[in-house]
Amino acid sequence: MTRTITWLNNKVRMIDQNALPHKLRLIGLRTAAEVVRAIKTMKVRGAPALGVAAAFGMVLGAADLKGTARKLIASRPTAVNIRWGVERMLAVARAGIGLPLPKLKKLLLAAARRLADEDVAINRALGRHGAKVVRRGMNILTVCNAGALATVDYGTALGVIRAAHEAGKKIHVYAAETRPRLQGAKLTAWELKQEKIPFTLITDNMIGHLMSKGKIDLVVVGADRIARNGDTANKIGTYNAAVLAKVHGVPFYIAAPSSTFDPQCRSGKDIVIEERAPEEVLYIGRERIAPVGTRVYNPAFDVTPAKYIKGFITEKGILKSPHAKAR
Repeated sequence: MTRTITWLNNKVRMIDQNALPHKLRLIGLRTAAEVVRAIKTMKVRGAPALGVAAAFGMVLGAADLKGTARKLIASRPTAVNIRWGVERMLAVARAGIGLPLPKLKKLLLAAARRLADEDVAINRALGRHGAKVVRRGMNILTVCNAGALATVDYGTALGVIRAAHEAGKKIHVYAAETRPRLQGAKLTAWELKQEKIPFTLITDNMIGHLMSKGKIDLVVVGADRIARNGDTANKIGTYNAAVLAKVHGVPFYIAAPSSTFDPQCRSGKDIVIEERAPEEVLYIGRERIAPVGTRVYNPAFDVTPAKYIKGFITEKGILKSPHAKAR
């Protein structure tokens, strides 16, 4: 599969994730405003991919870096990788103060490309470390999509799964559909099918039933922000899965690069949770499923307290807490 996001012919080229699983469509973005719009409309999503998208957006918005940075950071407030990508690019720009705009853009582009390449290497290392917790024949649950589509390539939670599959561990994956946008059904299922990894799609409310029957041995999910105390924001429904895993004695791991750890955030109480449009809940595709006038609450993320998390799988190893030494 092509990289989720790259630079080609003076444009940011990315997979339009809203077109999947029916069509693999590539789009080209020429302006920073188009990158911001792609982030808001979830044509690109997943914390690591958003960080790299933001970096490339800064290249396109080099003529107004402060304004571009502000708009990118505000585009999706929960995912810390956007701020991380923007700050990395601002640091590069500060080193190039006084350069004419064409040379500044060249400097920024080289930095953004490095971030993209680093993301691939980071995810592969993360996958190798995470595969150590996977035993042969395990049934693994994942929530939402934390695969190649959520990164530049390879994936975080699905990177762990891919690495275990490549090692011949004969695993099976349960992919939760992830209402309301169905990233598990549309994206994770598509990726697993591409990689020929055995999987079964389930609805979110089947998780407890499967755990009670002993059919899930491990849970691995991604993250959008990890607070200093280990509380973790991820796609809505992750908290439910973590609590159920604790009750049933199923190990629950977060797979995320170090860029998703936010030392400025003390705990989950400080994480801003993005709320999205009511239409995402009121409709499935173009079909309305609730009466006109129905009120909707639609948080895109929830926070899993650190006490439910067995470990954090990173490119540096597996941590018991954000401050622990990797093993």
